[in-house]
Amino acid sequence: MMIAYACAVLLWLSLISYAVFGGADFGGGIWDLFLWGHEKDERHQLIEQAVGPVWEANNVWLIYLVVGLYTAFPIVAAMLATTLFLPLTLALLGIVMRGAAFAFRSHFTKSVTVKTFWGRIFGVVSVLTPFLLGTCAAAVASGKIRVQQSNTQVALVGIWLTPFAVTVGLMGLALCATIAPIYLTVEARKEKNEHLATIFRQRAFIGGGVLAILGIAGILQMPVAAPLLWRGILDHAIWAVIVTVLLGVATAIALFWRRYRLARALIVMEAAALLGSWGLGQFPYIVPPDLTIPAAASPEGTLWAFFVSALIGMLVLIPSLWFLFYIFKVEEKVPVVHEKEIES
Repeated sequence: MMIAYACAVLLWLSLISYAVFGGADFGGGIWDLFLWGHEKDERHQLIEQAVGPVWEANNVWLIYLVVGLYTAFPIVAAMLATTLFLPLTLALLGIVMRGAAFAFRSHFTKSVTVKTFWGRIFGVVSVLTPFLLGTCAAAVASGKIRVQQSNTQVALVGIWLTPFAVTVGLMGLALCATIAPIYLTVEARKEKNEHLATIFRQRAFIGGGVLAILGIAGILQMPVAAPLLWRGILDHAIWAVIVTVLLGVATAIALFWRRYRLARALIVMEAAALLGSWGLGQFPYIVPPDLTIPAAASPEGTLWAFFVSALIGMLVLIPSLWFLFYIFKVEEKVPVVHEKEIES
């Protein structure tokens, strides 16, 4: 049933989009938490300026993914919502608290204490949420979520806090911490602040180095911790892993030569290749080792309805998001008009 695979590809693309756009927002919160020095206020301001106009819109990809999963693969949605109830609930609370903390910090400008408090909340949940989502991904890839006659048990810690899951969770954290500073180098250069661009360039190197080390650690654990995924990568996805590594090297080279816009494009492709490698390695399973994509799919009529409506929705969503980013991210071309000029 090809339509089931087509729906799965759409959902995987939404996952990649959330990682690329939402991951940058989480990464901004991560580095916001660890800012120090006499120039931290300037860096805080740049992060707020970069994240502020678009952070809420990026959650549309997560909504798209969740609704699509419940529509096209309801068995999978039910299994994950039950088995991974604890980490998914904590991640959801983190997403909500992160947005609330960001908004409150931006508006409580008179009280330094209150603003600092909400800033810490913003940073802490920005660290915890991608980590939890990464552990959930590792739990799925490990093959330990089994179909048991519709009697799925809640996994308190057994499958999502294994060494492999913790490693993948930290990889999710490192990926966000790499994407965000690369984006911020472009924002800093747009503001003609080369010093800040250099600072975030250093942060990007740190995040990328940690991501590479964790990636090696994850691969070393994979034959035992996620054998089906490991065999899938060796059989038909090794080329995707090679592409991911090459994109990572190319991103580092672009950063080294301060080609920030090129580095931004390359890190987007690297994130897509990383998640694409996972998807290809797991294919044709959606929840290994028991559920393949066709076996977990909704009836064909439902799949077609979802696929067509999703494509129509994309015709509205993608241009709208492009216009939003265009409005808030292009350089200001209209000169600023001051109140005194209006009065005169």
